[in-house]
Amino acid sequence: MSAWQQRQQLQQALARQPGDFVAWVMLADLDLEAGDIAAGEQAARRALQLRPNHPEALARLGRVAWMAGAHADAARLLGTASALAPEHPGIALWLGHALEDANDAEGAAAAYRRAHMLLPGEPYIAAQRLAWQRRLCDWQDLDRLAAQVRDAVAAGNGVVEPFAFLSEDASAAEQLRCARTRAAAVAAGVRPLPTAAVRERGALRVGALSNGFGAHPTGLLTVALFEQLQRDPHLKLHLFALNRDDGSRIRQRLQQATTLHDIAGLRHADTAARIRAQGIDVLLDLRGWGGGGTPEALALRPAPLQVNWLAYPGTSGAPWLDAVIGDGFALPPALEPHYSERVLRLPRAFQPSDNTRVLEPAPDRATCGLPEHGVVFCCFNNSYKLNPRSVRRAFAILQGVPGSVLWLLSGPGQADARLRAATEAAGLDPARLVFMAKLPHPQYLARYALADLFLDTDPYNAHTTASDALWAGCPVLTCPGETFAARVAGSLNLHLGLERMNVADDAAFVETARRLGNDPAALATLRADVALARERSGVFDMAGFAADLSALLQSFAREYGWQGI
Repeated sequence: MSAWQQRQQLQQALARQPGDFVAWVMLADLDLEAGDIAAGEQAARRALQLRPNHPEALARLGRVAWMAGAHADAARLLGTASALAPEHPGIALWLGHALEDANDAEGAAAAYRRAHMLLPGEPYIAAQRLAWQRRLCDWQDLDRLAAQVRDAVAAGNGVVEPFAFLSEDASAAEQLRCARTRAAAVAAGVRPLPTAAVRERGALRVGALSNGFGAHPTGLLTVALFEQLQRDPHLKLHLFALNRDDGSRIRQRLQQATTLHDIAGLRHADTAARIRAQGIDVLLDLRGWGGGGTPEALALRPAPLQVNWLAYPGTSGAPWLDAVIGDGFALPPALEPHYSERVLRLPRAFQPSDNTRVLEPAPDRATCGLPEHGVVFCCFNNSYKLNPRSVRRAFAILQGVPGSVLWLLSGPGQADARLRAATEAAGLDPARLVFMAKLPHPQYLARYALADLFLDTDPYNAHTTASDALWAGCPVLTCPGETFAARVAGSLNLHLGLERMNVADDAAFVETARRLGNDPAALATLRADVALARERSGVFDMAGFAADLSALLQSFAREYGWQGI
C-alpha cells in the first residue's frame, strides 16, 4: 500500500474515530514523510491534546521543529520525549539528528550510541552512529560498526544513507547496492506524476534542484558557470532553491544570472508540481543523497529527463534519475556496470568552480597559530574524512619532515582533542597539529598561501576543497581510489596537467610528501607549476565549461525528441 493510500485510510478512520491517538501519530508520520510540515504539526498537536505530555506526540512535534529548522526547539522537545521514553530507540535517533543541528556534537553522539544499544541489530541506526563517530574522530569500535553496516548492505538488510556510506572503504558495487535499497524505500512511498515529454522545439529548459544555492559549496562551484550558461541562446536555465535566501553575494549572483524559484519548505508534491509547471526538459539533481535534498520530489518525475550531477559523487541507484555526469577519470568505463544511470562524460573535469574569486592577502603565520618556520602541510577536509588510514599516513609524513606541522579544519565537539591524543599516541608532539576554525570563504581561501602542500584523504577525497586549494595555488597530493568519491582530486590534477601529484599507494604518498617537504626548491617549483596550470588549463575556464555542458545536455535531449530552437 502506498503512503498516499495509507494517508487516505487514516483520514477516513479519524473521521469516524477522532479520538484515536495512534492514528493521529501515524498520520503525523506520513505527513512529515511527505514534507508537509504544517499538516504534520496539526496531527501531532491533535495527538498531544488527546494524551498530554505523551512521548510519541512530543517526538513528532520535535520532528516538526527539526524539519522547520528550529533546532533548539527540536532538541528540547525530543530531549523531553526521550527522557519520558528512555527505552525508545527511534526517539533517541531523532534526538541525535536534532542535537547535531543544534551544534551539540557530543550530545548527538551519545544519543546515537544509546539508540544503537537499544536496537543493536538495526543497520540504519548503526550507520548513523558510525557516521557521527567519524565526524567526531572517535574511532572506538569503528571496525566493528563498519563491518556491521557493510554486511547489512551486502545482504540488502535495512536502509543505510548512501552519503554516509561513501566514507566507508567499500567498492562501487557495494555503493550501488546501498543506493538502490535507499531508493527503493523512497519509491515505495510516492505516486509519480503523469509522464511528461521533452518539447520538440524552443530553447532547452534546464532546471537545477539544490539546497545549496547560496554561500554553500554547491553555490560556490556553480555560480560562475551559471552566469556563463545564461548567455547561451539554446538553453533557458531555472534554479529551484530548497534553501531560503541567505543574503549572500552568491545568492544575489544566482538570482541575477538565472530564473530562481524559492521552493523552500514546500511539500514534496508541491515541489514536483512547481518544476512541472515550468516545463523543464532536463532536471539536474545537484544534491542527490547528500542530505537536505528532496529525493521524494524527484521520484515523482517532474521532468522527462533527470540527471545526477556534481553534489553526490556516486550512483543514485534511483530509477528516477536517467543519467549521471562525470568525466573520464572520475568516472571511468570500469565503473559503469556499478551505476544505475547512463553515464555522460564531459571532456574536462566534471566539477566547475567560481573563477571570479580574487584572493585576499594572506595573514601572517602567527595570526593563524602556525610556527614561524617549517613546512606547513594542510588538509581542510571535513573531519569525517579523517579516518585512521589517512591520519596514519599524515603522521608518517610529519615524522619524516622535521619541524613540519599539519594544519586542519577544526572539527565538531571534541574531534580536535581526539586528534591531538592520536598524535601523542603516535609519538609526535600534539603541537604539530594546528586547527583552523571555520571562516568566511575569502578568509579561508587566503590562508592557502601559507600552506605548502595539501594532503588528501581516502577513500573520500577532497572535492570542493581540492578545487579551492588549487585555485589558491596550493598543490594537492592524492592517491586515487576505485570509486568516484575517491577520484575527484585526481581528476582535477589530471586536467591541470599535474598527474605527478596522483600517486599509486600510501607508500608513494608518504615518500612524495616527505621528499617535497625536505626540498624547498622542489616545493617552490611545484607551486609555480600549479599557478601556471591554473591559467593555461581548462579546469577554471567557465566559458569553455558552459559550452561543453550545453553541448552535452543538448545531445542528450535530442535523443528524446528535442530538435532545437
